Amino acid sequence: MSTTNQQTENLFSFDNQDMMVFILIMSLHGLQMMFAELLPSFSLGGLELELGPFLFISYTLVFLFRSFWACLAVPVGGIVFGEILIGDFSAFGAVESLLMITISLYIATTMISDPKDVKWLAVLAVVAKGLEELAAQFIDVGKFYVGVESLEAIEWLPETIWAVEIAGATTQVIIAGIIFGALPMMYFYPRMRGKIEPLLGMEPVEGHPSGKRINGDTLKGLLAWVVLTPIAFVFEAFSETSGAFLIFEPKFVEVYGEIFFAVPIVAAAIVAYTVVYYRQSTGA
Repeated sequence: MSTTNQQTENLFSFDNQDMMVFILIMSLHGLQMMFAELLPSFSLGGLELELGPFLFISYTLVFLFRSFWACLAVPVGGIVFGEILIGDFSAFGAVESLLMITISLYIATTMISDPKDVKWLAVLAVVAKGLEELAAQFIDVGKFYVGVESLEAIEWLPETIWAVEIAGATTQVIIAGIIFGALPMMYFYPRMRGKIEPLLGMEPVEGHPSGKRINGDTLKGLLAWVVLTPIAFVFEAFSETSGAFLIFEPKFVEVYGEIFFAVPIVAAAIVAYTVVYYRQSTGA
């Protein structure tokens, strides 16, 4: 078996193992997203709350493999299985998640100094979700001020875009980042470490070589986050206007009903199984 460590190799190196990790995480993230779509949502004081997504799956896998491609696989899985296959895709609209989810997860992975410290990993899961939601908040506020998004006021909050966005972001961090993210990840991560990597011909990844939680890679990641946030805003603002292009919106779920969610669910399950089966059958 070979080891994989994003800190000792070129950040963008991409080999056969990276490809298998990418496809596995992409498909499993897409799978959990589609299952979450089937669950009911409810309103609490004007806030729309959803049961999911089950981010502990994505966090567990990303923290196990800890590479740039593992981080990128998460938003790509959402785009492929949660947008394209259900017929609700906009190229400009996909850029925000592609950039901000990837960099938020990457920053969290650079802060792993001890991969056996599960409590710290739980904190990093919340950090990743928090950075993602913070970027989304800035982007939504920007869209409001440039006039491409209207204010959806919540009755018990001041009628300001900042109050609404902070309430929404906080809710997402608590539900998706903590309840369905960090807490269950604390259970699954230590039980999967050392067991799932051999399925792809790898050994467990060690902590950051610096041994520090805040290191040079972390600072570079934060700088990239600052640079990418306004870029994501520009693309997202264009997606709300006639500037959007490469749109694929046959709206399969609206046409055929929720039964159509079976298509991305089955597709994601087949892709994930195929990756593991290929590795086990070829020993590559």
